[in-house]
Formats: sequence, C-alpha cells, structure tokens
Amino acid sequence: MRANLLDLDPEALAQQFAAVGEKPFRATQVLRWIHQRGAAQFSEMTDLAKTLRVRLETEAAITAPTIVGDHVASDGTRKWLIQIDGANAVESVFIPETNRGTLCVSSQAGCTLDCAFCATGKQGFNRNLSTAEIIGQLWIAHRALGVEQRAVTNVVLMGMGEPMLNLDAVIPALRLMLDDNAYGLSRRRVTVSTSGVVPGMDRLAAECPVALAVSLHAPNDALRDRLVPINRKYPLRELIAACQRYLLHAPRDFVTFEYVMLAGVNDADAQARELLDIAAQVKCKFNLIPFNPIASAEFARSSAERIRRFAEILQRAGVTVTTRKTRGEHIDAACGQLAGAVADRTRRAAQSKIYPLHEVRP
Repeated sequence: MRANLLDLDPEALAQQFAAVGEKPFRATQVLRWIHQRGAAQFSEMTDLAKTLRVRLETEAAITAPTIVGDHVASDGTRKWLIQIDGANAVESVFIPETNRGTLCVSSQAGCTLDCAFCATGKQGFNRNLSTAEIIGQLWIAHRALGVEQRAVTNVVLMGMGEPMLNLDAVIPALRLMLDDNAYGLSRRRVTVSTSGVVPGMDRLAAECPVALAVSLHAPNDALRDRLVPINRKYPLRELIAACQRYLLHAPRDFVTFEYVMLAGVNDADAQARELLDIAAQVKCKFNLIPFNPIASAEFARSSAERIRRFAEILQRAGVTVTTRKTRGEHIDAACGQLAGAVADRTRRAAQSKIYPLHEVRP
C-alpha cells in the first residue's frame, strides 16, 4: 500500500524521504505543498523534479477523509460531516469571529466516557481516528475556506472523542499544526480538551504541551462522579495535581476549566464558591458554557441571569471568567451536540440526535 503522507508529522516525513535517498529539503517542499497550499496531487508540486513526482505517485498518496455533509448556520458557523470509513463519520466545526477563526476537530468516532450531558457520549465508541483523519479535518477546512486566506487561526480538539485516549495519533497531528512549514500555528492557539485522563495529560505535557482545557463541570467529586464518570478513576485531587504538573511544562500558560451550566444541578452560588478552592490551586480561567439540549436529556440550561450571577461570584474573587456564546445550534454544531453519524455501539441512538450519513438538512 502507498504511504499516506497526511499520516506523517514533519520528522516522520523527513525520515521517509531519507530512507529512499532524498535530501531533507525535498520533504520540506512536500510538507509545504500539502499543508500550506492544500495540494491533493503530486503533479501540482511543480518545484519537484518530474522523476520525484512520478515516484511519489507510485509510492505515496495524499488521502484525506471524504466530506459527505456541509452545513452553514445563519451566524456563519460551518459544520462538515466527514466520512472516515464505510461505517463511521465525524464532524468538524468552523466558528468565524471578528479577529479569528476557530476550527473544532474530532479525535475519535464516538466516545467511551459517556458524560451525562453530551450527545457524542450517548452513541458509545467506534474507534480512534488516525493522524491523517485528524489533520485531514484541518486540511479540508484550509482548502474549503481558501488557502490564501488562512482563515483558521485557532484549533481546538473539542469535537467528538477524548483526545487523551488517542495520543499516538493526536500528537503527530499537533506537531503538524505547529510546524512553520505546515500550518504554523502558535502553541497557545492550539488547545487540547480532556475530561480528565490524567496519564494522557502527563504525556502531552512532556511531548507537546499546547494549551490545555479541562472539562470540569462540577466543583466536587460527588457531583462530578455523576456528570463526568472518568472522575471515579481520576478524582479531583488527582486531576488538580495533573494540571499543576502540566503547567510546569508551560509556566506562562493557564488551564481553561470548561463548565457547562446545568439548571439546578451545578449552578448554585455555593457551587461557584466551591470552585474558588480549585482556582486557588491552579493558574486558570473558567469558561462557562450554556447547556445545549440533546434529545431525552435530563438537564436544562441555566438562565442567563443565573449564569451572570455565577460568573460574578468568581470574578469578584479575582478569577478570570468567560461565558461562551452559543454558535451553530440549529445545525447541531454547538458544544455537546456533535452527535455525528457513527454506528451506535450502546443502543442509545434513539436518545440522541444521530443523522444518516447522506441526510441533507437546512
């Protein structure tokens, strides 16, 4: 089989070229053609010798996942449904703002963690994505939005799946995002989100310490055990310690604690005050996320006034707080709604919004 060059980070690509007797600068040229110019064919790489182009056509390939759905919301949010094999698809979401464009990328088809309020978790887990399937989402967005515009300024691995459970593929993809000959993103403009997989946090810190977001959602173990079941394995004490270790590798950074606002569940004044103890232990900011409803969910969104009051308690104590603006909700592209079109492993499909691969919706 021909090697898929989207699977190779810069070092691996250089090694591949060295193994066949090509000089390192040839690997750099190909890297730029693929990731900066969005080349899909070796014949496009006009500054390569014709003999090398012919050889690459024989021995290598540029194989990205296939777009099977493309939806744009009234606010400009754009969601691609991307087929990764005959049975599985994932979603990528581009969120345009005045001064930046953020691409939300998936790392798994489905998810094993089954957080209580998340549509993706209701489907169960199918498989990990490869490096080519992860970076392929950025490659697709880069081409679709116009390679000359460089519309994607930030990438967040907050789509389907738990990135820390697929680091063998995630880390090479991150290295491509950061490399100056590929996408050239700043380390602080690439964020990996985790529900609290402590060993993965330690590995990421050691190998590629990009910005870190932690899906917290509760101020104590009792509630977090219910909302984020991985907490039973890695409770808050261990999670906080892992955050502290992570920041040793990036001392100028901070951890973003994601906190979905659930009416009458985790949005009381007393719970906001509990969070202050966590904030005292970790250099952090809080991102409050209005809950986006999913079918048959037991939760409701906190009111705007309740969210405002919750934020105010944190802010008065000197904690940085942002409240996420809901984007792309009517195309199921908002946080927690990335249901996608993966095969249901848990027979819970009836409880969540799962659409056929080729369904076209307005």
